[in-house]
Amino acid sequence: MHDSVPHRYTRIGGVPGLTACAVFFFAASIAAQPMNSATRAALDGVRADDPQVVADQIRLCEIPAPPFQETARGQAVKAAFEQLGLANVRIDKAGNVLGDRPGVLTRPQLVVAAHLDTVFPEGTDVHVKRTGTVLAGPGIGDNCRGLAVLLAVARALKRASVQTDGPVTFVADVGEEGLGDLRGMKQLFGETMKGRIDRFLAIDGTGLFLVNSAVGSRRYRVTFKGPGGHSYAAFGTANPIQAMGRAIAKISQLQPPDAPHSGRTTFNVGRVGGGTSINAIPSECWMEIDLRSTDAAAIDALEVSVQRAVDEAVREENQRGKVRGAITSVRQLVGDRPPGQTSPQSQVVRTALAAARTLGITLTPTESSTDANVPIQLKIPAITIGTGGRGIGTHTAGETFDTTDAWKGTQYAVLVTIELARR
Repeated sequence: MHDSVPHRYTRIGGVPGLTACAVFFFAASIAAQPMNSATRAALDGVRADDPQVVADQIRLCEIPAPPFQETARGQAVKAAFEQLGLANVRIDKAGNVLGDRPGVLTRPQLVVAAHLDTVFPEGTDVHVKRTGTVLAGPGIGDNCRGLAVLLAVARALKRASVQTDGPVTFVADVGEEGLGDLRGMKQLFGETMKGRIDRFLAIDGTGLFLVNSAVGSRRYRVTFKGPGGHSYAAFGTANPIQAMGRAIAKISQLQPPDAPHSGRTTFNVGRVGGGTSINAIPSECWMEIDLRSTDAAAIDALEVSVQRAVDEAVREENQRGKVRGAITSVRQLVGDRPPGQTSPQSQVVRTALAAARTLGITLTPTESSTDANVPIQLKIPAITIGTGGRGIGTHTAGETFDTTDAWKGTQYAVLVTIELARR
């Protein structure tokens, strides 16, 4: 279901516990419906629940979830879903953890998701240190805070006995980071809940924000191969690492095409490897490159330029080589995230913006690469929101999260969930 009729709010007064917030009437179609007592109770209880949210955040962060190894953290979330009384708690083929909360009606079907995985490799010390209001630990903000808020939303609805119009399925998903290539979302929308999801909300990252534009990415692993040899005895043999160096230098000089609608197009060589010894001409090396844009055509154009740079680098290194053999290159597509946009005029975006105003939050829709990329490509109304607080050093071992007023992000997630589940 593709929504186009905006929700409408009408100011009518204040609500205790909402810190200078106002109550609004919500119109799902033509007739307005007042914010009921259960919704007010759910919002009022969020601040008192914040110590539990922080405790969950720390607990989940200290369960390692490297890329493709999210099982242990997923099991912890599964147990939490069961404790919260969600129905049909299960794990799908990809490793996504799902739990259902029935609505009064069968539609609209809303999915609220937060990803399980981190960017950090196996063996990373994930112990969380707390100094005052600041938590420090790899993944503490991205996305352990998101997972904790996911649980907090389910808990708030349960405690206040909120009855949503449509059902809400809570999902802790795999494969959002790095080479995970959104495999959790592709499984969710391609098989697990195919054709049954009407609206989608991702909870990801720190701060207060609203993402409606999906930054797509195309990722390649390029392997350079050659005959190799002794650095002295075989001097002059074409060298794969030198070919790769030429390619990287050429790529660094590229001018990425502009993306329409104020989007950006970027590239990055993020990882390299290979070689045997300092005194050996390598027989193989590799690099991984990330191409990004909000526009598919811009990614296509940039990909052509990158491929040309690799071809030129290989040719130049082969021409330089004076001794046997030739360099070859193999390009492997290792990631493909679709770009797209949920219209700023769509019902889901307008609803999320109105909910923010209700809570005294000013937001402007922005862009990012998140779980919402997949539903956006499928033309399913989808957005991503932040979790509140303040994060620093995302994707680094020194990542921190300041919990000061972070409950505002939880409160926002609760209200957006309730409103997006309206008929």
